[in-house]
Amino acid sequence: MRRVTVFLMTTIVLMSLGSVAVMAQQVHVVQRGENLFNIAQQYGRTLEELAQANGLAPPYVIHAGNQIAIPAPGGGTQAPAPAPAPQQPTGEATHIVQRGESLAIIAAQYGTTYIVLAEMNGIANPDALNVGQVLRVPAPASAPAPTDSGTSAPAPQPTTGTYTVQRGDSLAIIAAKFNVNYLELARLNGIADPNVLHVGQVLQVPGAPPPPPPASAPAESGPAPAGPAPPSTANTSGFELGGQALSFAHPGHMHNARMTWVKRQVKWHGEPAGNFQHMIDSAHANGFKVLLSVIGDKNAIGGNPAGYYQNFANFLAQLARGGANAIEVWNEMNIDREWPSGQISGHNYAHMLATAYRAIKSANSGTMVISGAPAPTGFFQGCGPGGGDDDCFLQQMAASGAANYMDCVGVHYNAGIVPPDATSGAPVGSSGHYSWYLPRMMQLYRSFFPSKPLCFTELGYLTGEGIGELPAGFAWASGITLAQQAAWLAGAVHRLRGSGYVRMFIVWNVDATYWGSDPQAGYAIVRPGGGCPACDSLRAAMGG
Repeated sequence: MRRVTVFLMTTIVLMSLGSVAVMAQQVHVVQRGENLFNIAQQYGRTLEELAQANGLAPPYVIHAGNQIAIPAPGGGTQAPAPAPAPQQPTGEATHIVQRGESLAIIAAQYGTTYIVLAEMNGIANPDALNVGQVLRVPAPASAPAPTDSGTSAPAPQPTTGTYTVQRGDSLAIIAAKFNVNYLELARLNGIADPNVLHVGQVLQVPGAPPPPPPASAPAESGPAPAGPAPPSTANTSGFELGGQALSFAHPGHMHNARMTWVKRQVKWHGEPAGNFQHMIDSAHANGFKVLLSVIGDKNAIGGNPAGYYQNFANFLAQLARGGANAIEVWNEMNIDREWPSGQISGHNYAHMLATAYRAIKSANSGTMVISGAPAPTGFFQGCGPGGGDDDCFLQQMAASGAANYMDCVGVHYNAGIVPPDATSGAPVGSSGHYSWYLPRMMQLYRSFFPSKPLCFTELGYLTGEGIGELPAGFAWASGITLAQQAAWLAGAVHRLRGSGYVRMFIVWNVDATYWGSDPQAGYAIVRPGGGCPACDSLRAAMGG
């Protein structure tokens, strides 16, 4: 039934496109890898304007070769402007699935996304491919004809060098060192499976990494639709500090630390959005912008994920309409504690994120959309439907086009047992893993989404000083003092703020009091007795 449904939707789309094109100023021929949002940005229109002009409804399915009518500004009926020279559709080719390939890897080879290939082939489960399976893929575009009879000089080739793979490296980590996307590095080296590298393997890499952006340059704020943001969401590209508050009982300490954001978590089980309006109103009443980190009921996703994604998106839209300044879409969705086992993948999450982004921006274009931060881990040694490490999960998200549906990349870092500038030397057996080190986490996440700022929606340092002995599962933090917690949080401010690409730092946490198998109170900056040693350090790091 899925194949039939996709065919019928596509037929309706094409009929609708043909009936309205004559009323538009311009016509755009869809190229491989494009979606309706990208096209709207090219012509300075909103997604909704293009959807209405072309009779499209969510999920806005379009294909290479479709003609998209571009409406006149403001929906007027002025005379059409000269249309650009028509571009030739790229057509289709076929690809035979090889051992070790995934739909995302194949999509990267043809300059498209996993979502496009899934739609072209009627694939319901993108993680189920068979060796020898024949897929329809976009055909390579023909080279343009020369514009004159002279002999053109060959295009300059990028300078390359070599890099020898070290223990603990991944393709994404290496790519981050040279400021390129991991897919570019995979293509440069003919790597079919980015998860398979060997210590000692020699890779071709760009000869010299480009200089980092200056700290004063604003980071990109993401693909927000045209239109001014509301005053309450000012400073959309600069660095800001906030804290996750469980009870929001210490706004004075937060102001003293120069925090301008408060993060609250929402767990949705079908309630109306009005049940959570007090979180938004209390934050604004105390002079804070509010980030809502929203998770739903993983058991409700069930056998109809698309239906659940839309219901969840509708709820997020109501929160945006109620004044939420930012929404983090889910939390640690790469582990089965947060997402149903058997359905865990960055591809599935990208579908949810796309649905949520459209709904939120339609409700309130000024609400910042932050992708859910995965749990940083190397436990799974890869990615599968039962759970995945954050590096390959992010790889799946990136290949599925998730960058088009976020303003900021969500990141968690709360396993700090070394200073925030350290890149090695953690006193644990797994000291080579990137998740112990803040700079390596920054490089890794930046490599997957180089055009997006990072939002650290949880960053904290654990200490049992003044509370008690840490539980066995957190013994790695034994010996960390309150003084170190305060100094390292301030150091994290300096590192994140100076990067030029971190938008937000939310301290995990402000005021937790729970002390048990998950010692949340050990991360809190407001300690038993009501003092906040870290607040003064944070204020100084933020410039007083």
